[in-house]
Amino acid sequence: MSAVGTEPAPEVAALKPPIGMLAELTHRCPLQCPYCSNPVELVRRSGELSTEEWADVFRQAGAMGVLQVHLSGGEPTARKDLPELVAAARSADLYTNLITAGVLLTRESLGRLVEAGLDHVQLSLQDSVAENAERIGNFRGGHAKKLEVAGWVVEAGLPLTVNVVVHRQNLDHLDDIIDMALGLRAHRLEIAHTQYYGWALSNRHNLMPTRSQVERATAIAQAAEERCRGRMVIDYVVPDYFARRPKRCMDGWGSQFFAVSPRGNMLPCHAAETITGLTFSSVRDHTLRWIWENDETFWKFRGTAWMPEPCRSCDRRDLDLGGCRCQAYALTGDASATDPVCELSPRHDVVVALVELDDRSNQPDYIYRR
Repeated sequence: MSAVGTEPAPEVAALKPPIGMLAELTHRCPLQCPYCSNPVELVRRSGELSTEEWADVFRQAGAMGVLQVHLSGGEPTARKDLPELVAAARSADLYTNLITAGVLLTRESLGRLVEAGLDHVQLSLQDSVAENAERIGNFRGGHAKKLEVAGWVVEAGLPLTVNVVVHRQNLDHLDDIIDMALGLRAHRLEIAHTQYYGWALSNRHNLMPTRSQVERATAIAQAAEERCRGRMVIDYVVPDYFARRPKRCMDGWGSQFFAVSPRGNMLPCHAAETITGLTFSSVRDHTLRWIWENDETFWKFRGTAWMPEPCRSCDRRDLDLGGCRCQAYALTGDASATDPVCELSPRHDVVVALVELDDRSNQPDYIYRR
């Protein structure tokens, strides 16, 4: 946004540094979850950043002021160099959170990650019922292994977050899911409603809950927040399609967070590659700071100047920042459109029609992530 050798443009000078980073180390994963947030076109192992390239990315992130890195995938433990990557992130003074399905971990490999400086583990589970959990992830024996891994994490003295992506096929088990997380001695339970882009968009007809399911789940979660106070934090928000107004997605496009894909593309949000027509700069070609401050895609939806009506004149524009750009694109084909989950959107009827569908199957034929 400014020429070499000149003072930064006013918008760059006012830009705050990012505080969080998602490092998608790989797209390799033994699970095949139908709601996976990875793009439909997955990066092969040969295209992944090397150990040295990731270490340099972490050094740059720390120098920029990033405080925490979320080591994700795919399944990050599929990388044999994960201990070295954790050590590199810690040496850059980054708080390290491992987001994992757990099924590739052993007690010994977890110990090596702890020795390397791992700070936190976020463990994904698909359900409280083993048979259904393994049908969702398409991985036999996975549920029991995940429960075992949770015990190792707690024994190692690391804080544990349990993450469960919820949808029509497991939402009726929410009471038991909460009890399961309590039994695992989790510090936090993230009840994450499915976001419909990527693989989840292809499976929306199998995953969209009914309105009655959402209303019941919301009541259960609210009661559990009080019941579990002081023992376990519960994160729960009403799913977008059932809300009246959009959420402040990622605290704003390119505002406090960025992601780096396995091939090195730097993204304003982890799902940004679902928006066709955008181009993304690579950390192999530019520094993180240059991309954060100068890349056109990062500036495309920053702030409020890009907004159409009715967002532009809405008194909530600085609160929700227009909602989710990936969701707007998935529902309308236009990433700059008002998020259709907003009741003021001229395309809100699209969301209403999806919510009111009554032909949802309870015997899903998933399109598995492969």
